[in-house]
Amino acid sequence: MNLLGVLEGVLFVVGDEGITLDEMSRILEVSKDEVKKLLLELKEMYEKEDRGLRIRYLGDAFKLTTKEEHKAFYQKFLMDKVDHHTLSPAALEILAIVAYNEPITRIEIDEMRGISSTFTLRKLVAKGLIKECGKSDLPGRPNLYRTTQDFLDYFGLATKEDLPDISKYLKKEVDTEQDLFTSIYKEE
Repeated sequence: MNLLGVLEGVLFVVGDEGITLDEMSRILEVSKDEVKKLLLELKEMYEKEDRGLRIRYLGDAFKLTTKEEHKAFYQKFLMDKVDHHTLSPAALEILAIVAYNEPITRIEIDEMRGISSTFTLRKLVAKGLIKECGKSDLPGRPNLYRTTQDFLDYFGLATKEDLPDISKYLKKEVDTEQDLFTSIYKEE
């Protein structure tokens, strides 16, 4: 097995979280010294001018990062992406429902909206703004959904507690015992 390729794949999969030397040694089932040799070999490959990535040791973990000298291109891409890939009103509605009611099932989202949310929900999962977080105890054990860190990043929020308070916008519960013939309008 090509451990260099496995190591590269592991670094890609762990993403921003990175991975420690101990974790790599355990996963690859080799000594720390062997992991260090593999990391050095991979690092040398990435340092070549025709490569767009590099391996960095940040915090206490190794991470795959982009090269600083390409930063202007990445920023241009991200700005274009923001301008051309805005969220639809339906997507924003579903995100709000999930954010304020998580964890929640698709069926519960559909009931709140009064329309099927399947397609848009799949798109939001694909974009990484929401994710499956388990199974409900309801019949059929439907998936539960919740927002992700990418959701918080997209909307510039540090935590879910930074969401606006919507309690003042919610309808007050109507007294079911109210006299149906009483009107707030007066006859003239």
